[in-house]
Amino acid sequence: MSDHIAIIEEQGVMEIHIDRPDKKNALTGAMYRTMTAALADASMRADIGAVLIAGRGDAFCAGNDLQDFLAGPEGGAAAFAFIRAIATFDKPLVAAVQGLAVGVGTTMLFHCDLIYAAPDARFVMPFVNLGLVPEAGSSLLAPAILGHARAAAMLLLGEPMDADSAARAGMVTAIVPADALLDQARAKAAALMAKPPRALAATRRLMKGDPAALVARIEEEAQLFREAMASPEAREAFTAFFEKRPPVFARS
Repeated sequence: MSDHIAIIEEQGVMEIHIDRPDKKNALTGAMYRTMTAALADASMRADIGAVLIAGRGDAFCAGNDLQDFLAGPEGGAAAFAFIRAIATFDKPLVAAVQGLAVGVGTTMLFHCDLIYAAPDARFVMPFVNLGLVPEAGSSLLAPAILGHARAAAMLLLGEPMDADSAARAGMVTAIVPADALLDQARAKAAALMAKPPRALAATRRLMKGDPAALVARIEEEAQLFREAMASPEAREAFTAFFEKRPPVFARS
């Protein structure tokens, strides 16, 4: 356990558990750094064949801890380092999702190969609502996976997507009862670990295609995200959020 992240290893599978249930598993810079280090460790080790990401408590991940994120540039740098790490990770990724998956809690899933969701899972990407732009390549991957119309509802309107809709759209591998969710994800990660590793890795690379466009989009999003963070729109959105009032955006 380190910085609200628990790392468990079992028969060649590394499990990364987000363990801050009292804050809906909102991520701090320290938590991002721990997860990034875990992915780097898993990538380098021949005995690790797959990684499983899960959240403890009633939520998968509520996104960034906004107070931590706004405290200084370190939080943003740690978040973007994690995004680059998970987007370029070279081994299978499995996710077990229950409850809220907000912001990066959803966008990280676009880089996972198998996603198992509890019936109460809700996927939300409220970047525009905060005066920001999407991250983790989601402006590219969400339309590709969900279709433009569903992606627009999520990215432009900030509308949530429930588990059933996510399954129908092809974002979720399967919906699993909450009490069996982690066991199912573990079983599928173990099944991946039992496959021929070279054939598995080659097939995964073929499915993902040339990473250049995705990496370029992630960097473009990151630049625009940094610029948006300093904008009057974001200042008003964040102020309104903390003051628990509707934001008022200038139209001129």
